Amino acid sequence: MKKLIVSLLLIASVTAMYAQRANVNRARNMARSENPNFAGARELIKPALQDESTKNLALTWFIAGEIGYRENMRLETQRYFNPGAFDQSKQGQIIMESINFFIVADSLDQLPDDRGRVRPRHRRDMRRMVSEYYQFGSLVGYGAYLFEKNDFVGALNAFNTFLAIPDLPLIEGSIPKDSTYYQIMFFAAISASSAENSDEAIRLFELLTTKDYETLAVFELLHREYSLLNDTVNYVRILKEGMDRFPSELWFIQQLINHYIYSEQPEKALEYLTTAIQGDPTLAQYRFVEGNLHEQLGNMEEAEAAYKKALELDPDLTTALEALGLFYFRRALAIDDMVFTIRDPQLRRQEEEKAANEFRRALPLFERLAELEPTEMRHKYRLRGLYNVLRMDNELEAISQEIERATQ
Repeated sequence: MKKLIVSLLLIASVTAMYAQRANVNRARNMARSENPNFAGARELIKPALQDESTKNLALTWFIAGEIGYRENMRLETQRYFNPGAFDQSKQGQIIMESINFFIVADSLDQLPDDRGRVRPRHRRDMRRMVSEYYQFGSLVGYGAYLFEKNDFVGALNAFNTFLAIPDLPLIEGSIPKDSTYYQIMFFAAISASSAENSDEAIRLFELLTTKDYETLAVFELLHREYSLLNDTVNYVRILKEGMDRFPSELWFIQQLINHYIYSEQPEKALEYLTTAIQGDPTLAQYRFVEGNLHEQLGNMEEAEAAYKKALELDPDLTTALEALGLFYFRRALAIDDMVFTIRDPQLRRQEEEKAANEFRRALPLFERLAELEPTEMRHKYRLRGLYNVLRMDNELEAISQEIERATQ
């Protein structure tokens, strides 16, 4: 009885094995027929991909991939002859699935046989089919379709699948990485960034820094990704590399200067600003920033000279007008605060006149500001203070009335 049960189990096992192998052949025939039944072929191949008797056979996975390949050919025909019925999403999913099946098939096809020999049977056909996926652009079209639908994760997956093809073992280096390849890598990086996957965006952008595709944009976008991660070391590195690669592009050095300003490193900011000024000595904004940095560092003579230079280059630069006006205003207040400590009347009058001179220097700057920015109330308030301290009664009355009307 025991032998009978074992025999029955063995027969059942062999029957199941042959049944699954028969299903693989039937699936192949369904896909290759003149009137293919792709849905039926898929239903037949599914259990064979999991059954112990067939799941480790390269043929099983090859046929699974071939089903998708042949269905894709039908869809391509439909695209041209009946574009209204064409389904971009369906085509993309079929291609992605087919490639994955071929990858597994190739790995099994490279295993040694019972005699230790490696005799692949399907690589040649698979290389041709996967190469067509790469060359005909359907996979890229699928990624673009998903991107337009704001499915950035799906788009990234499609683009990365495309990018992986030239490096697949089954391709054997037969596909060169040309400008189109790096164009798709750029789109993949944008997709990763849009999907808030900074790590993947950075990986792709870093690869692109050594390629000749949108290199300027790559550096700018790479800086953005490192900034999002608060990775100071790397975003400063990228800015410095960008300066070296694109010396005529002011954006990199400007961002670097801003970084050192906001991180309270005025000495480093001034160092790079000096380089920027050498590159463009006519930019008034640089001189304004230079004055601000010198003022922070206590270099008052250099600060005043830089503000004046900024206004020489651009007499209506409001930031420089205000900075120099406040510079004189603060200096006047500092002198004025010391006047009360002086006992000698003559020395006191001399210091009072010095303070008044500083207020007078500030006055035309704030008057010009009030002309350029007539709705900005802080300029009017400062003018009122200056008219008061300089005893300019008519002007004081006029500005006071103006302030009153504006604040009613």
